[in-house]
Amino acid sequence: MSSTLTILGCGYIGTALAAVALDKKWKVSALTRNQATGHKLENMGVQEVVVSRLDSDEWHSYLEPNQDFVVNCVGAFSPSPEGYVTSYIEGQKSAMKWLEAGKVHSYLFTSSCSVYPQTGRKLVDETASCAGVSEKGGLLLAAEGISFPPPPSIARSFVLRLGGIYGPERHLLADKVKNGVTMDGNAGRILNLIHRDDAVSAIFTCLLAEEKNLGRIYNLTDGSPSARGEMVEWLANRLKVPPPAFSEDDKEDTPNRKISSQRIMEELNWSPRFSSFIKGYESLLG
Repeated sequence: MSSTLTILGCGYIGTALAAVALDKKWKVSALTRNQATGHKLENMGVQEVVVSRLDSDEWHSYLEPNQDFVVNCVGAFSPSPEGYVTSYIEGQKSAMKWLEAGKVHSYLFTSSCSVYPQTGRKLVDETASCAGVSEKGGLLLAAEGISFPPPPSIARSFVLRLGGIYGPERHLLADKVKNGVTMDGNAGRILNLIHRDDAVSAIFTCLLAEEKNLGRIYNLTDGSPSARGEMVEWLANRLKVPPPAFSEDDKEDTPNRKISSQRIMEELNWSPRFSSFIKGYESLLG
């Protein structure tokens, strides 16, 4: 029997998620604040597309709140703290209000590894402290808390704390290297990445997890944290250009940690297709 999926904040990750769900013959509905994305989703075959901001209540009457699965993968309305409040806090509250009239089996919110403030290249898992996190990281934590643990209308909820997202049509680091742009910050700072397609596969892995899994917080990276300088040097060699310089101006408290994804790999038997930046960028650079 076909499953039903609603994707809230359907942008870069959500559009790829919708494509896979449609291939599975699922019934998909989506909310996006971007008109062009809305047209793209309609052309893909998404049954119900609503163009609206997530933090608004205007969309509630257009989407059915009884769903097998709901994924909130909204991005920040703007990079400011105010933009985070709008999309993550008010948006999450709006989603919970919408679901008061329905019932969902599994709800998933895509958060970020930026909730971890650790420095010194420490290895960080889901049990690590988030004390001292940045203002925007704190807002993400607050948004997580709105849906996890879940309200009565949701049988179980998941939070995926994603590393830096890259993939088709989103490879800013490679573009900077190609154009010889000086890199902000330190070459030794660790980057924790996740390819778009691996993020999508992990979302499905959570949604379809066994019933005994009552919902979890999972870190999601490719499992191969790497220094920015190492990545830039590899990309420069691959693109046959000189490696750009780094400004080496990170503040002492700039987060610099290695994010562990062992929990999702061990508990849900998930593994990334692109298990390192090299595999990921090789697929993008051709």
